[in-house]
Amino acid sequence: MKPTVILFLAGLTLSMGCAVKTPTTAVASKPAEAATLPLDTAIKTGKLANGFTYYIRRNTEPKNRAQLYLAVKVGSILENDDQRGLAHFMEHMSFNGTRNFPKNKLVDYLQKSGIRFGADLNAYTSFDETVYQLPIPTDNPELFKNGLQIMRDWAQDASLDSAEIEKERGVVLEEKRLGKGAGERMQNKYLPMLLNNSRYSNRLPIGTEEVLKNFNHETLKQFYSDWYRPELQALIVVGDINVSEVEQMIKEKFSDLKKSPDARPRTEYSIPLLNKNQFIAVTDKEFPYTVAQVLIKHPETKLKTTNDLRNSTIRNLYNQMIGARFSELMKQANPPFLQAGSSIGGFLAGLDVASTVVYAKPGELEKGLKAALAETERVKLFGFTQTELDRARQSYLTSMEAAFKERDKTSSENYVQEYVRLFLDGEASPGIAYEYAFAKDVAPGISLDEVNALAKKYLVDSNRDVLIMAPEKEAATLPSEATVNQWIADVKNDKLTAYVDQVSDKPLLATKPTAGNVVAEKKIDAIGVTELTLSNGVKVVLRPTDFKNDEIIFSAFSPGGTSLYPDADFQSASYASAIVTRGGVGEFNSIQLPKLLTGKRVSVSPYIAERSEGISGSAAPKDLETALQLTYLYFTAPRKDAEMFQAMIAQQKGILANRSSDPNSVFADTVSAVLGNYNIRRTGPTLAKLEQVKLDRAFDIYEERFADAGDFTFTFVGSFKNEEIKPLLEQYLGALPTNKRVEAAKDLGIVPPAGTLTKTVFKGQEPKATVRLVFSGDYVYNEDNNNQLDALGEVLQIKLIERLREEESGVYSPGARMGYSKYPRNRYSFTVSFGCAPENIDKLVAATLDEINKVKTKGAAAGDIEKFIAEETRSTETQLKQNGFWLGYLGGQYQNNDSPTQVLTYLESLKKITPATLKDAANKYLSGKNLIKFILLPEKK
Repeated sequence: MKPTVILFLAGLTLSMGCAVKTPTTAVASKPAEAATLPLDTAIKTGKLANGFTYYIRRNTEPKNRAQLYLAVKVGSILENDDQRGLAHFMEHMSFNGTRNFPKNKLVDYLQKSGIRFGADLNAYTSFDETVYQLPIPTDNPELFKNGLQIMRDWAQDASLDSAEIEKERGVVLEEKRLGKGAGERMQNKYLPMLLNNSRYSNRLPIGTEEVLKNFNHETLKQFYSDWYRPELQALIVVGDINVSEVEQMIKEKFSDLKKSPDARPRTEYSIPLLNKNQFIAVTDKEFPYTVAQVLIKHPETKLKTTNDLRNSTIRNLYNQMIGARFSELMKQANPPFLQAGSSIGGFLAGLDVASTVVYAKPGELEKGLKAALAETERVKLFGFTQTELDRARQSYLTSMEAAFKERDKTSSENYVQEYVRLFLDGEASPGIAYEYAFAKDVAPGISLDEVNALAKKYLVDSNRDVLIMAPEKEAATLPSEATVNQWIADVKNDKLTAYVDQVSDKPLLATKPTAGNVVAEKKIDAIGVTELTLSNGVKVVLRPTDFKNDEIIFSAFSPGGTSLYPDADFQSASYASAIVTRGGVGEFNSIQLPKLLTGKRVSVSPYIAERSEGISGSAAPKDLETALQLTYLYFTAPRKDAEMFQAMIAQQKGILANRSSDPNSVFADTVSAVLGNYNIRRTGPTLAKLEQVKLDRAFDIYEERFADAGDFTFTFVGSFKNEEIKPLLEQYLGALPTNKRVEAAKDLGIVPPAGTLTKTVFKGQEPKATVRLVFSGDYVYNEDNNNQLDALGEVLQIKLIERLREEESGVYSPGARMGYSKYPRNRYSFTVSFGCAPENIDKLVAATLDEINKVKTKGAAAGDIEKFIAEETRSTETQLKQNGFWLGYLGGQYQNNDSPTQVLTYLESLKKITPATLKDAANKYLSGKNLIKFILLPEKK
């Protein structure tokens, strides 16, 4: 789903943690001769006599793991008036006791098996479905068997204990409280229009406060009895399994699910097209931007036939090209808006939408909206160019080829999501081998006329909604419906000209630099690492893997960063890398460079942080040379683009204009400022600070930071062989400039204030509070202490969920986070955060400190330590097979001057964690001598 659609559908899917459901992007209508797309032969599917469906696939990424999903065609759309919110409430209750796992035994059992609540074990509820997810190890047959039993219990055996319902009532009300604010207030006004006053407009998954506070337990039980039935359910199992054995287990466990003899019909609701245009403008004093959306609704066609798949490809190409057009508009010296975009995609309940969104500069809504609509009108009048289509086609085929090459290294999570859509939406799942072959066969034959026809089909003048959202202070200047209609007419009457494609046929790097050579080599066989030293001093760390077939990722760092510059230069220094990145590189500006790189899977970005500068990048193996050429150019030929600088500063000014209206931004800025002792580098962004950013100074700082590669350390991880990439490393990294300077990052002395402190911020209208408790202090950084802190953080996370959420019913999602650093000095911090009702702050803070004191006096519970070690063991097993983990780990170890082999003894070192050691750690680090309490409260009336 495109961001333009997300804007007004935000928050309409609710989860136990962070799962997100993305509506299907549908495709255009099909001709009668279209063939039905086949089902991937790797999927084993079936339906039991009671109507229960299952999908099973063997996949060994990651090894010894499986993803279990239970999809239920039941969501908030099916609720009676006295049940509004109970589909989502029922999802919560599934974690609060089932026949075989009463009360909280389910979560407790899974945590002891290394499965984290929220991060792994999760669920979500939307309008039309509820989906439960459980990643489970398969190397323990008993654990896997119990995982299937949990799915069986969720399907029809939730306990719905009355005491647990009352406890969860408070939790769900707190989840609803978290959603309160400008977004919800405005959504309540515009959603009926956008959803055409259909049933969807008054069946938001979170429900109503009245129902959540007052529903009778029998009403919830009735909802469960009515709708949790086998013909509306499917189990998806993908992972390192024996398919035949799993199928037999499913038949044994799920065949006794009961069908209802008088089952309620599962009505398929829709959003009717009204064949008229609609308009609404809404304001709120806490909303920080002026946003306009134009949405043109169309009937949806699902992805089922070969013609659907072809039309989906055409739409993909269209969206790529229109996206590139808007990207270029943003790169003007004075762009007409802060941000804008347009696309054709899926909407909701049987509809597609052509959407154009504009984030306007303050006071420039007319200019911004007209500029965006002019771009879509330009496409409608003149179409795209052949060169644009050629690039989009090449990019599309490259992405399909990449997916095909990784077909045996694709995560089980990707497959299970696809099969959830297959069950819930009927969206075809032919498999990547079929799709790649189809793409190679079909994409070359797609004509420019076919792509251009989409604009004429979708950008029409009926079923059009215009939504404007703005800060309340701009209410008097907002346009009426008649005015916006006139703007639209003005655009149509303007004498637009055809788009001119700005391309360059020059090579990225005209002449190869003089290569260096490897002067030293060291192998660390225990972790498969090779260290190279190049003749210019550059250090290279290589970790070839077979985790992906077609991926190389890399990073580099050098000590220094913005810490080396005085406060007067800080703003320029902090923007320096962004200024260069937006300027392009070498002879290519930021418009030409992406076009030059079309068809290549390559990404390279320089950065300047507080204590280091460096590069992050990725490439397909065949494109590694291009990535290294870009790296070389970012060192030797950064590009100063005054127009792009002006555009970036203009955009930032617009973003900051109403920042002080947003309570969360004000609170975050306050927390940062206090923890940074009000150092100018820690206080929030302002227009005055933005004025301090100078193009010439920023560019000079960038060149200084990348003038000497001799103290850079590069790390490469992925699908390569050392001997094969050495010549490329010598050619490009070995040619980087060096002047043998010796640098170290500077300790700026920025630490949180000592002692106890309470800082209260009054901002916002809603009756909700945010609380953050921060313990901090000096520290002795080493592996044992780090492990103790990590364990203490996880143990307290577990205890706070049990106490604040499950026992007190006072919060939705409390967080406990430990942090520690070696440089610039050994420091630690421990942060507890949660949202709650203002009247509950004192009670919940006291409960938090009580749980901390329990660990300080009695030590941690052995069972909680067992959970932490199980979680770390399971996560480490999978991380050791991930390129991203190794890149981050090795980079961190070298940057901290720690041994890269530390990972080999990590799990063994966790055995030193005991109730007694965590008692000592709690007393040392959570004494309360250095404790800052931050509270966000609504404004006093």
